[in-house]
Amino acid sequence: MILSFDSYYYDNKAKTVCLAFENWTTTNDFSVYYEILEDIEEYIPGEFYKRELPCILSLLKKIKFKKIDVIVVDGFVFLDDNNRLGLGGHLYKQLEEKVPIIGVAKTNFASLVNNKRELKRGESKNPLFITSIGLDPDKAVEYIGSMAGDYRIPKLLQHLDSLTKQKNCD
Repeated sequence: MILSFDSYYYDNKAKTVCLAFENWTTTNDFSVYYEILEDIEEYIPGEFYKRELPCILSLLKKIKFKKIDVIVVDGFVFLDDNNRLGLGGHLYKQLEEKVPIIGVAKTNFASLVNNKRELKRGESKNPLFITSIGLDPDKAVEYIGSMAGDYRIPKLLQHLDSLTKQKNCD
């Protein structure tokens, strides 16, 4: 099973959504899980994981799968080329380094050069920035590149983002 997480923050709350799917190329065969938490940590530059990681872990505890092949997060696995962990890296550690993590970011992180790959999809001139842990970064790029959609952001990841902003996911 492939899981993809994203969170949206509002009024000291976080709505975290997970899409679960079995095939990288799927467009509509997925399950949706979500949760709203209150009293969320403030955003601290360079420490985003302190805000989002508790949200992901909380939702992950509620959705049990026999086998998780990989988790995709909106953000970075590493923050620099000295392996300083970002959200994805901290999640990997929390999962006892048993589940590979792919970070997909829309904006570049300047201090990260070697530990990221750029992926241009569709006709976009702007790349996605891919990082991974527990999985070869080139394989991570291959997986994200194979996801359905004609635009920069794969269809499922676009859908995930829109679900985080909707009042509910039903």
